[in-house]
Amino acid sequence: MKPSNLPGRSALALAATALLLASCGSSGADAQKKGGRGASGPAQVGFVVVQPTSVPVVTELSGRVTAFQMSEVRPQVAGIVQRRFFTEGSIVRAGQTLYQIDPSLYQAQASEAEANLQSARATAEAARIRADRYRPLAKMEAVSQQDYTDAAAQARQAAAGVAQTNAQLRTARINLRFTRVPAPITGRIGRSLVTEGALVTTNQADPLAVIQRLDPIYVDIQQSSADMLALRRSLAQGGLAPASAVVRLKLEDGSDYGQTGTVEFSEVMVNANTGTVTLRARFPNPEGILLPGMFARAAFAQAINRQAFLVPQAGLSRDPRGNATVYVVGPGNRAVARTVIAERTLGANWVVTQGLAPGDKVIVQGTANLRPDAEIRPVPVTTPQRIEAPKGDQGAQGAAAKKGG
Repeated sequence: MKPSNLPGRSALALAATALLLASCGSSGADAQKKGGRGASGPAQVGFVVVQPTSVPVVTELSGRVTAFQMSEVRPQVAGIVQRRFFTEGSIVRAGQTLYQIDPSLYQAQASEAEANLQSARATAEAARIRADRYRPLAKMEAVSQQDYTDAAAQARQAAAGVAQTNAQLRTARINLRFTRVPAPITGRIGRSLVTEGALVTTNQADPLAVIQRLDPIYVDIQQSSADMLALRRSLAQGGLAPASAVVRLKLEDGSDYGQTGTVEFSEVMVNANTGTVTLRARFPNPEGILLPGMFARAAFAQAINRQAFLVPQAGLSRDPRGNATVYVVGPGNRAVARTVIAERTLGANWVVTQGLAPGDKVIVQGTANLRPDAEIRPVPVTTPQRIEAPKGDQGAQGAAAKKGG
């Protein structure tokens, strides 16, 4: 080959290559135009058929832990504390002696009352015998009737004196027993607020100690009166049904309390300062995790909505204003945007209370580039999406394009 012919042949080869590439490109473009919206046609979307179902209306409110029972240990007699019989922070039993108050004065009072009772009994016995002797003498008129009447009255008065001194003796013995201060209830006792040697009185402001029963335990929940009124109105209209209020707790650190509780009762009056109504829930507390005064979040179902729809979260979107929208399969297999009311979630689903009808096909797959009134190819959400290879001329043109490329 002569060197002078090389530039011409190179130019001819380049021209042939460019012509082949242009031919491949035009064939691919023609294939896309024939298919319209790509070779696969309308976009395939997955839908679910929604039906009304029963969904609990879950309310989450703040609450404060309260002891199941609480007793302030107070003295019922005055005196010097001689001894303390319990360990601070331990469990004490009802009737267990907690403090010993100096009993000397009360022992003396009980002894005096017992002596007075013996004296009264002797006086009463003498008066009774005298009255018995006067009875036959009065009938014989050996003594005047008035003397017998006076003797009988003195006998009855002496018997009343016996009853009076007997009551004084019982009072003295009770006061003596009160020198040993018992635990009113079974529970965990706190720190002792008095020490040995302290003077205590019956009318002092501070208790000796405080006992609290912590298992079970109460949680007082605050709900606004407006929310409770709306709930009762919905129940009256038939839109909701009452539910058994099983309560779950979320503790201050964000963890869930393992035990569930039940609502015991609701107050019959509204707090004038806060505008709330108190609901009391009862929880088991075997490990003592809940302590009086702790704050917690209580979640429980106050009612059941029997006309709600559960829509997977992937099928619902919101605009900048927060309005919820879903796409449903409309007539002619076209996407129809529907505005709905969805104020809360339940697991992986939105709870839709308005905007849907039984049997609606809600699109939950392929919604990324979906537009209102767009033509679609709906399939159930469980149907896998099939991607087929091009057929016929399209396959040959694609192979040629790959070979030419």
